[in-house]
Amino acid sequence: MAGDADGTKKNRFLIWGGNGWIAGHLKTLLEQQGKEVYATTVRMENREEVLAELKRIQPTHVLNAAGCTGRPNVDWCEDNKEATMRSNVIGTLNLADCCWLLNIHCTVFATGCIYQYDEAHPWDGPGFKETDPPNFAGSFYSMTKAHVEEILKQYSNCLILRLRMPVSDDLHPRNFVTKITKYEYVVDIPNSNTILTDLLPASVLLAEHGETGVYNFTNPGAISHNEVLTLFREIVRPSFTWKNFSLEEQAKVLKAGRSNCKLDTTKLETKLKEYGYEVPEVHEAYRRCFERMKAAGIE
Repeated sequence: MAGDADGTKKNRFLIWGGNGWIAGHLKTLLEQQGKEVYATTVRMENREEVLAELKRIQPTHVLNAAGCTGRPNVDWCEDNKEATMRSNVIGTLNLADCCWLLNIHCTVFATGCIYQYDEAHPWDGPGFKETDPPNFAGSFYSMTKAHVEEILKQYSNCLILRLRMPVSDDLHPRNFVTKITKYEYVVDIPNSNTILTDLLPASVLLAEHGETGVYNFTNPGAISHNEVLTLFREIVRPSFTWKNFSLEEQAKVLKAGRSNCKLDTTKLETKLKEYGYEVPEVHEAYRRCFERMKAAGIE
């Protein structure tokens, strides 16, 4: 692999889950930064193929944006448990292990949907820290993610970034905003959200600096569904309307439960300040996101 003039190895990124939504954003971002980047669609659970791909590309950094979230939503995982386990558990651990064997840094785009508000963590109270044990197992998807994180964080080469309800600057079907604008009814609960424009550059920074361990990977603060949709109506689509329903009413139409929580981002903010990077508070981040949408002519 080519190196720099001082003899150090030049960073080379390999994105796993190459056809995915977040993977596409990562690839575009890295290309814009002038980085050497490749993407792959090799299945993570196929160990021989994973090792062959790593040896072929010889990356310094793997960005794992693969995994099974279900289509159209996590309810799918309830009826496809083996497929979910092969991807989210066996596959994720296999890729991390292969990277460890070959001395490759591995960033895993994980989930913060492993918590649920409780007496110690009310809506208007402190958020869940990275060290808090998961307390939500209402969906098979979340249960697999919580279990695999406990093992994954023992790998000395792994950086685990907990995203929640990711949002892009367009109305892609995977965008959390797109999803809730299409629901007939929405619940109105404050949650942590990940605005990709703000957080994906931070993931590259953390990976390049060799950071490891678990980080809550959301914008600071929490925002309710109604606050999101009010901003969306104000900036992007003035004619937009929506209706609310309760958690109890929502539960009647879902196969699996949904996590609602606020994550504490102190650890992330403190680390990023070392690199001169700041993540905007979630209300401000949404306003900027919707203003970018409007400027791009998205309605």
